[in-house]
Amino acid sequence: MSAVPVLSVSPVVIPAPDRPVDLEVRVSAPVTGSDLPVILLSHGQGYSNHLSSLNGYAPLANYWAAHGFVVIQPTHLSSSTLELSPDTPGAPLYWRSRAEDMTRILDRLDATETAVPQLAGRLDPSRVAVAGHSMGGHTAGLLLGARLTDPDDKSEVNLADSRIKAGVLLAAPGRGGDALTEHVAQNWPFFLTTDFSTMTTPTLVVAGDKDDSAHLTVRGPAWHADPYFLSPGRKSLLTLFGAEHGLGGISGYDVAETTDEDPERVAAVQHLTWSYLRSGLYPGDPAWQTAGDTLAPALGRIESK
Repeated sequence: MSAVPVLSVSPVVIPAPDRPVDLEVRVSAPVTGSDLPVILLSHGQGYSNHLSSLNGYAPLANYWAAHGFVVIQPTHLSSSTLELSPDTPGAPLYWRSRAEDMTRILDRLDATETAVPQLAGRLDPSRVAVAGHSMGGHTAGLLLGARLTDPDDKSEVNLADSRIKAGVLLAAPGRGGDALTEHVAQNWPFFLTTDFSTMTTPTLVVAGDKDDSAHLTVRGPAWHADPYFLSPGRKSLLTLFGAEHGLGGISGYDVAETTDEDPERVAAVQHLTWSYLRSGLYPGDPAWQTAGDTLAPALGRIESK
C-alpha cells in the first residue's frame, strides 16, 4: 500500500467527568479512504516531557496513518504535561486509568468523528488494534487480556476489551515476581503480579536484544520477550539486533532520550508493525508474511507460534 497524505488533529477532547481532567487525544488519519481501521497508541514514560503525551510517537503514528489506519493517541494521566498532584489517586503511573482511557475512546468513537468532521462515516469500528511502547506496552497488554492483582484490594483485574482484535507490544514490561528490581517491587507493586496466561488476543511482541532496562528488571533484555513466551494463542516475536529501549527512535524524531538512534531500524519497526496489524485485522492479507520474508537478517529475526 502506497503512502498518502495525513491529517492530524489535536487536542480532541473527550469529556470524562470521573477523571481528574478530560481526556485529550490526537487523531491522525489518511486524507482519503473509507472503512478505515483504528489503532489506539499508548505512550510510554520517558524522560522528555511531551513524548509521554498525545504529541509523541510521530514516526509510528504518521507512518500508520499514511498507510491506511486512523491512529488515536491519548494523553494518559501519567503524562508530566498534565502536572497532576502526586496525591492524585492512581499516581504516579495510573496503570488502571491508562487502560480505561482506551476503553473510553472506543466507547466514544462517535465523539471523535464529530470533533474531526473529515472522519465522519470513515471509521470501521469492527477493526481495532492497540499498540504501546514501554509502560504503554503494559497498558496494551491489559487490553489484550493480560491480568494482574490490584495491590490495594487484592482483587484480580481484568481490563480486556473484546473490540480489540490485534496488538503490538513495543519494549513492553515482562513478568513480575523475582524478575523485578527491588525499586520496582517497592514503588510500583502492580508490576509484581502481571499474568500473561490470559492474553489470548493475537499480538506482535517487539524487543531489542540490547534493551537491558536495568532500572526495571534483573533479567536483562530477555524480560521484554516474556509477553510472547508466557502467553497462549497466536503470537509473533520480533527481536531487533542492537536495539535498546527506544527501538531506534520510535518515540519521536531526533529525540535526546533515544540511546540507539537508527533510521533503518525505525523503518523496519514501522513497516513490520503495520504489516502485522494489517494482516491481523484483515485475515488473508499477505502483508505480514511478505514483510517477514523480506526482513534483512542483519536487522532482526521473527518467530511465531
